[in-house]
Amino acid sequence: MRILIIGAAGMIGARLAEAIASAGTVAGRPVAAMLLADRAAPAVPGSLSGGLAAETLAADVADPAAARQLAAWRPDVVFHLAAVVSGEAEADFSKGYRVNVDATWALLEAFRLSGTAPRLVFASSLAVYGPPFPDVVPDDFALLPQSSYGAQKAIGEFLLSDFTRKGFVDGIGIRLPTIVVRPGAPNAAASGFLSGIIREPLRGVEAPLPVPRDVAAWIASPRIAVETLLHAAGLQSERIGSRRCLTGRGVSVTVGEMIEALSEVAGPAVAARIRPTEDPVVARIVRSWPRAFETAQARELGFPVDEGIRAIIEAHIAHEMGGRFVP
Repeated sequence: MRILIIGAAGMIGARLAEAIASAGTVAGRPVAAMLLADRAAPAVPGSLSGGLAAETLAADVADPAAARQLAAWRPDVVFHLAAVVSGEAEADFSKGYRVNVDATWALLEAFRLSGTAPRLVFASSLAVYGPPFPDVVPDDFALLPQSSYGAQKAIGEFLLSDFTRKGFVDGIGIRLPTIVVRPGAPNAAASGFLSGIIREPLRGVEAPLPVPRDVAAWIASPRIAVETLLHAAGLQSERIGSRRCLTGRGVSVTVGEMIEALSEVAGPAVAARIRPTEDPVVARIVRSWPRAFETAQARELGFPVDEGIRAIIEAHIAHEMGGRFVP
């Protein structure tokens, strides 16, 4: 099996590559080769299982020639994770559409022309939805994005579904929950504060809170995000059915509940490093996202889920901080 990861330099892409390299398999099938692509050449995973060979490539997938080059590699499974994140897509309209829409079109069209029809796992977003919402959003809720990023991801979903219907790819799109806790430096995503209010206080640094404590989010850990993508890669087409884009399983939690869990795990002094700092733009974007989902299709298909926000925080301390934090 040949695996292509587009957006492999990002946090999830790098973790996905490491997981595949370590296991040497995807969906129980041995991986012979892996191609890791991004605008800047990604790092090769630290350990490669068995005879797995890994290559890296710096490529602008929005360039049709680069997309054709990737398709010519003839992968069996493609993970399309490359994107301009929500805050940046809202601030730079042209860049958002170029990376989030033009690149997806170029990639799908390249596979149509190649005639290879790989399994293509597309990382979509909860931002494809817009208010008003029911308390729990069902799987058949209409897409009504209220941000440029959400509109771009919705377009990607429709393209993926149509190219799959025509047999040009075997696609599945996963609306990943907001990933918490993201390690490393903050990014430009509107949802970035959800990781920041956990990550920074644990490091002894104050963290701004741009939204009220009653704001709720649908979240998942980095580990579950990787497991979700791998699970999607191995599902039989017949089991997925005609609804090719679905919402990933997550945990519904308010900002206040996140802060309380942080206090329980690490102590009140750590939680006190969170400072309310109103940002109306961020608050507007985040409030346009749903609070909770039914995810009946994802449950039926066996997708994984975190145990809860406390478990997510404890896992971050254990695996990203070596079990130690600044009290």
